[in-house]
Amino acid sequence: MLKRFSVTNFKNFKTKISLLLDQPCNYEFNEDIIKNDIITKTIIYGINGSGKSNLALALFDIIFHLTDREKTPSRYQLYRNLNSNKPTADFEYLFTFNGVDVLYKYSKTDVTTLTHESLQIDGQEVFDFDYKNNVGYTSLVGTENLNLTQISQNNPTFTSRLSRVKYIANNALLVDNPINNAFRDFVAFVDNMLMFYSLDTNGYQGLMVGGDSITQGIIRENKVEDFQEFLAKQNIKYNLVVADYNGEKELFCKFSRGTVPFMSVASTGTKSLALFYYWYIKMSYATLVCIDEYDAFYHFELSQDLVKLVKTLPDTQIIMSTQNTDLLSNDLLRPDAYFILKENQIKSLNNLTDKDIRHAHNLQKMYKAGSFNE
Repeated sequence: MLKRFSVTNFKNFKTKISLLLDQPCNYEFNEDIIKNDIITKTIIYGINGSGKSNLALALFDIIFHLTDREKTPSRYQLYRNLNSNKPTADFEYLFTFNGVDVLYKYSKTDVTTLTHESLQIDGQEVFDFDYKNNVGYTSLVGTENLNLTQISQNNPTFTSRLSRVKYIANNALLVDNPINNAFRDFVAFVDNMLMFYSLDTNGYQGLMVGGDSITQGIIRENKVEDFQEFLAKQNIKYNLVVADYNGEKELFCKFSRGTVPFMSVASTGTKSLALFYYWYIKMSYATLVCIDEYDAFYHFELSQDLVKLVKTLPDTQIIMSTQNTDLLSNDLLRPDAYFILKENQIKSLNNLTDKDIRHAHNLQKMYKAGSFNE
């Protein structure tokens, strides 16, 4: 799981900003969102322009060089901070797997060009590579026959583009030991990260490759009945059936006068809800999920219901962003799981006040009263 993440000189983050998920408090409510002393369900609140979307993009920058999953490079234009002369954006991830910490650091000049990578496992540096000088090493058992520098000499075009961590993962015959197992877990974790968004356009990064149909995805997972119940809980009542359409299975709404494709009668809000449900199905396969402005098209009660829904996924870390202060409630999460992003800093509510916050406290009222204005 992800414990900490930091980024420097990326988009609007000129100086270092850190998201700390390994500092839970001893609250005796909503304890189900804490696993191995890590916060697994998080909501990041910030006003327009605070950097919520950029923080999500920074967190998912890692998939560009470590995975072959879906990527959206168009969102990574204007990569480094425009007010900084620093030549690289710097990233730092701290994970833990079965009690073993994995610290991964790298620097880039743009989304595809690495300048440095390093990896520590259980406090031991096991890998380091300098792309500018084409020098580095790895001490992972099973990598003795790999030549990390020869890659660049044989393929000069890829000198700064091919991650040596990815090269090791794909080519080394790693023996079974705690360090190597943590390395495998780290690579698998990143490979199954998922980010999706629907505010300005529908899109995603990570987990899969290529496009997909929302309705056909629901059909493939045999979730049509469950989807119908999901909509009904939001007072959207359709009689859903599956039928052939242009040689493929498609989702229809059945009415007394006939059946019509679901997407032809669904409102914009219902389509957005269908998109969320589609990704909710996929979340059970993901390690970490980031949902940018997840509630942009929803009534506040529906927004709350969706938080309750994702809380039913115990093994998936989920980070959501919002502008909706109605979600600041101890009935949903807890103060150490709500983060405020403001002026290049991100801190949990409990770290923004000296007050002892209890379950009965109204977090939204406290926020509006300025209790969290550090």
